[in-house]
Amino acid sequence: MPFRKAVNPLRRCRVLPTVTQPKAPTAFVTLLDSYERYLVAEKNLSPYTLRNYRTDLLDFARYFEEHESVGPLQADRQSFRRYLADGRDSGLATGSLTRKVSTVRNFFRFLVREGRLQTNSLAGVNAPKRERRLPTILTKEHLTALIASADAETPQGIRNRAILELMYASGVRLSEIVGVDLRNLDLGERTLLVRGKGNKERMVLIGAPAEEALRRYLNEARPRLAVDDTPAFFLNRDGQRLSGRSVQQIVQRHALRAGLDERVHPHLLRHSFATHLLDGGAELRVVQDLLGHASASTTQIYTHVTEEQSRRVYTQAFYNQVRLSVRKKTEGEAKTEGTEPSSV
Repeated sequence: MPFRKAVNPLRRCRVLPTVTQPKAPTAFVTLLDSYERYLVAEKNLSPYTLRNYRTDLLDFARYFEEHESVGPLQADRQSFRRYLADGRDSGLATGSLTRKVSTVRNFFRFLVREGRLQTNSLAGVNAPKRERRLPTILTKEHLTALIASADAETPQGIRNRAILELMYASGVRLSEIVGVDLRNLDLGERTLLVRGKGNKERMVLIGAPAEEALRRYLNEARPRLAVDDTPAFFLNRDGQRLSGRSVQQIVQRHALRAGLDERVHPHLLRHSFATHLLDGGAELRVVQDLLGHASASTTQIYTHVTEEQSRRVYTQAFYNQVRLSVRKKTEGEAKTEGTEPSSV
């Protein structure tokens, strides 16, 4: 039996950082508790999402108590716009302000539906427009180098290779790959069942390179990492389910080994997966299903990435050819006239 290093029991105790919540009136907190119970029962939101919603709503209540001298439920459009302006002046990003608008409006909509408010006074307030930014992607050459950097003989190296192959081959989210169990994978069919946003399940496909890497991990690495009958697919060195933070570190570490930017992160592989599919001729609807997007408009952003790439290739190839033709013509005329060619 191979020697196994003693496990420090303190390593398994992970405590989430304490978040100091803004103070709010007791009546408001009671309504907030009721709203959270609704979100858990009807929306099945994660604890992290619930925590963010609660923080936003308590911050909203605190502002109105301290700056508007009224209760948060007495907010109107003008005072709410002042609240957003205060957030913008304090340095909040447009995306954060947009999330706050959505959170507060949905909370008010819930209160109206439950009969706690007669009307939604914030119904006409629009979120600030977010700047449309195209997602960054890795080239196929960069992805090849990234995956090859994890080609090691250790259990962790074999595992890391399998993770990178799977993330690019299937376009899964970070939370989805962390949540994979043994029973979710069918190597014979090259399919993987994942649980995405809103607790929705979907089937994703994997290719031959990913299948080979996953099979090697199952046969050679996972048995050496496992210490009990845990259902988790990807394990850390203590035999426990690999955390999201660990996967982020794996991607960053191997990106540096491959000579890539240290800002490479797991979602970059998802962006690259979607863009390369569309570049290869896949239909938008198919990519939407594979990514687990509820709306095609979310997937549409990747078509703009492919269009932008096509435009760059066109511009570079076409105008380089035009310059070459002009230069050849100029050189020919110069030789005929016996003068030196001028630069174009």
